[in-house]
Amino acid sequence: MTKRSPLVIGVAFAIIAAVSFGITAPVVAWASHSAGSLATASLLYAGAAVSAIGARLIAKRSPNSLVRTDALRVAMIALFGAVLAPTLLVWGLHRTGALTASLMLNLEAVFTVLFAYVIQREAIGSRVWIAVTLMAAGGAALSLDAATRTAGGVIGALAVAGATIAWALDNTLTQPLSTRDPLDVVGAKAGLGATSTAILAVALHDRWPETRDTAILLACGMTGYGLSLRFYILAQRRIGAARTGSVFALAPFIGALVSWIAGERAIGTWALASIALFAIGVWLHLTEKHRHAHTHAAVEHAHLHRHDDHHHLHDHDPPVIGEHSHPHAHEPVTHDHEHHHEHDDHHHEHR
Repeated sequence: MTKRSPLVIGVAFAIIAAVSFGITAPVVAWASHSAGSLATASLLYAGAAVSAIGARLIAKRSPNSLVRTDALRVAMIALFGAVLAPTLLVWGLHRTGALTASLMLNLEAVFTVLFAYVIQREAIGSRVWIAVTLMAAGGAALSLDAATRTAGGVIGALAVAGATIAWALDNTLTQPLSTRDPLDVVGAKAGLGATSTAILAVALHDRWPETRDTAILLACGMTGYGLSLRFYILAQRRIGAARTGSVFALAPFIGALVSWIAGERAIGTWALASIALFAIGVWLHLTEKHRHAHTHAAVEHAHLHRHDDHHHLHDHDPPVIGEHSHPHAHEPVTHDHEHHHEHDDHHHEHR
């Protein structure tokens, strides 16, 4: 039986999601230069849908598939995360540049934490609140940097900030589905988003990219929006919405680095200040700890779980390694271990 910590596994999944998504911003900015925002958004999530369908053909079907009662939540996730967010991002990328837009994406972590606190009532420590404040200041500094260059840069930065709000809402709405099969969630969200933006693009006569750029955007969607989202959901299942969002904040730095390597060197004093503020904020997020003695009442339920999380100690014959789902009972227990989210893991629901 593996002894790896769910925190380590969850953070690793979040980092994979961050890298997959982070490198897409500069690539999308380059490949969509002759295309409209809606058409580009449609291709990105069409790629994500293809990746989910392809993985479904290989992967064994999970007993925790989406059900009919998830339909409204999935529709809202698609609206915010696969229609509004990518359209705003591409529109902003065309006006503010990949480097500034990549750094501005740090605000997604800020809004994810705020929504997790307001909507899901997750317990947020003082270090995280300090981090949120610093990162919000970093966003303001980045807007000032954009203002020193062009008026269009400010509008573009605000559009990217709007995309981060939409994705933060998407993250928060997705969290209750973290026990569902990730391929179902990715496929449903991406399919609805791609279809909706394609219809809008055709109706509004949006420009479509050339064949080569179309292929690049589809590939970006498969990795940065399909693969990334799958690992993001797997991370949420282990470490919660707020912590996953904070680890995912590595993505903007990756995008900014790729943009800088590609030749975009427009870094002013305010941009450097924002990098420092964002970096400190991310460090505070990643080093925040939550541990205390707590009691769990007896409960019987069914959900995806592992046997390395301090809670699922029942036996299987033969032993089962990895995630699986079946009805199981928990005896009442009081113990003390580090845990990472309060109201979203079926077990840590104390206030």
